[in-house]
Amino acid sequence: MPADESDLFNIFKKLNIQTSTYRHPPLYTVEESRDLRGEIAGEHCKSLFLKDKKHNYILVVMSENRRLDIKALSKSALLDVGRLSFASAERMLHVLGITPGSVTPFSLINVANNELVVVLDQKMLENDLLNYHPLHNEATTTIQKNDLIKFITHFGFSPIIIDFDQL
Repeated sequence: MPADESDLFNIFKKLNIQTSTYRHPPLYTVEESRDLRGEIAGEHCKSLFLKDKKHNYILVVMSENRRLDIKALSKSALLDVGRLSFASAERMLHVLGITPGSVTPFSLINVANNELVVVLDQKMLENDLLNYHPLHNEATTTIQKNDLIKFITHFGFSPIIIDFDQL
């Protein structure tokens, strides 16, 4: 059974990670998020769940205003993957334990193995406060960038930090 928000917040407490969470109606797109988020401090981010034909999975986490060149990312020397495309909702549920509209780095709490590569946007990490969904799209949770890295590494992942402008 995938973790829920209370499981996530218990992990934050265990890791001594301070967060704040703002409740809102379900948000499915960056545009909806911009319209409804109000004055939540920090960089607002998006997460993309990708795969190649060999079933390598990539979780890309980036600032919401950045565009991802999937073709260029596929060819990056930092990743050993084939041509990337978006993973299906079924794969998302199977691998990350979440549904579309809720993709977040916090879903690593549900990943059973390390067959997933985590890619973080270098520009996103220039901000001290970062915002993500807490395993569902009816809230936004703010976390310090160093605590995000702590959370990711706690689950055994070594994130690859990429400057998407250099792809």
